[in-house]
Amino acid sequence: MKRIAFLLIDGHALLSTASALEPLRAANLFSDGAAFEVTLLSRNGGAALSSVGASFPTRAYREVALDFDLIFVAAGGDPARVSDPALFAWLRQADRQGIALGGISGGAVILAKAGLLDQRRFTVHWHHYEDFEKLGGAWLLERRLFVIDRDRYTCAGGAAPLDMMHAIIARTHGTAFAQRISDWFIQTEIRSPEAPQTASIESRYGALPRAVTAALELMESHIADPLSHEQIAALAGLSGRQLQRQFNASLGRSVMAEYRRIRLETARELIVSTRLPLSEIALMTGFARQANFTEAFRSQFGAAPSSLRPRKGAA
Repeated sequence: MKRIAFLLIDGHALLSTASALEPLRAANLFSDGAAFEVTLLSRNGGAALSSVGASFPTRAYREVALDFDLIFVAAGGDPARVSDPALFAWLRQADRQGIALGGISGGAVILAKAGLLDQRRFTVHWHHYEDFEKLGGAWLLERRLFVIDRDRYTCAGGAAPLDMMHAIIARTHGTAFAQRISDWFIQTEIRSPEAPQTASIESRYGALPRAVTAALELMESHIADPLSHEQIAALAGLSGRQLQRQFNASLGRSVMAEYRRIRLETARELIVSTRLPLSEIALMTGFARQANFTEAFRSQFGAAPSSLRPRKGAA
């Protein structure tokens, strides 16, 4: 049985929290024994009230033993303004004891302020993207529904917890059982962290050293917010020079040349398949200036991005 706690910071993320709680309740209903033990926590205990008046009974986090497998921090409103050294210390203690940590809606902001998202991929509700810009730092924020990176579980809020819980339940109890839970909620389509999914790196590149594969996975999940060479190498577990050598030997291209190619291939797909303005596509693929995007695109493909768009009046 997995023991999961939800730490409710305010009443603005309770709907998202309910989306996470209900699949766990259903899993307990359908399993032979209790699959999950759930504990609701808050900073002061008592009833946590949602913005629409719903009430969740909670216990004060200071009064419980740190014997959970996973603790989710659920926050909405303005989590960037939360400054609670005791709370941050409690979360860091949980991390030191090997407890996995997660964030729902704006919960990742709290984890970041506690120093618990360094070198971790994560996501957050789009409303809180700017919070990370204000915090500063080399955040690995991804614009996804949910991200599971080792011992960090984060999701964007709203209905995204349903998708993340499907992944958690499938990992613990198998996909067939997880699908049964999804069917119970008439969740006919299970959304992956990023959609549409692409073919695996191995099927596209062939056999590669583990570090090169890891680097390519990072590149493909950081299109709009490119990582630096140093970040990619560190996350892949090598020095920048070592990773460069492996890329040259495996692909015949440098790390950043391959990264730029991946981003520009994504841009080309968007140009052909959508009517988004080229300026928007430039931003979506990590180019701050459209002029830089156009120059890189022309260098890669031998034509300007606008040439892929049908001319007005063409049949």
